[in-house]
Amino acid sequence: MNELPSDDGANGDKNKNIIAQLHVELDPNKRITAEQQHEHSVAIYDILDENYFSLQEHEGPYCLHLRTDSRHIHFDVRNESEQPLTGFVMALGPFRRIIRDYFEVCETYYDAIRTKSPSQIQTIDMGRRALHNEGAELLIGRLQKYINTDQATSRRIFTLICVMIARK
Repeated sequence: MNELPSDDGANGDKNKNIIAQLHVELDPNKRITAEQQHEHSVAIYDILDENYFSLQEHEGPYCLHLRTDSRHIHFDVRNESEQPLTGFVMALGPFRRIIRDYFEVCETYYDAIRTKSPSQIQTIDMGRRALHNEGAELLIGRLQKYINTDQATSRRIFTLICVMIARK
């Protein structure tokens, strides 16, 4: 995991290494479930509430635009005035297995909430969280040549990627 600088705010940098605005382009031709819509909304809210995100060569705060095509996720990072700072494309291939497994476990989890005991739900949720962490760690590794981010922010971006490529 990346070492992140401590930020006590003493130097006025407190709000520089953040995503201040987030735009996620969902494919209007794809339907997502109510659960996926909820995950999407929560991830955006949580990112905007608290995150760590910094480019190697540009100070923030940042405006992050995310979109996907069939095989890639596109990151478009801009300043708060929407002037482009950097953009990059990342292949989704390395994420496919984790995302597929994550969707399967999430479906099992949502079914379990209605029918299983609390201990069974907890066991399924532990597996779901482990896959989520695995996806977040892979994302951190794939992004490290472009940006630095923390585990919590990476988890939330991973959630958005999952929703963006969801098939229902």
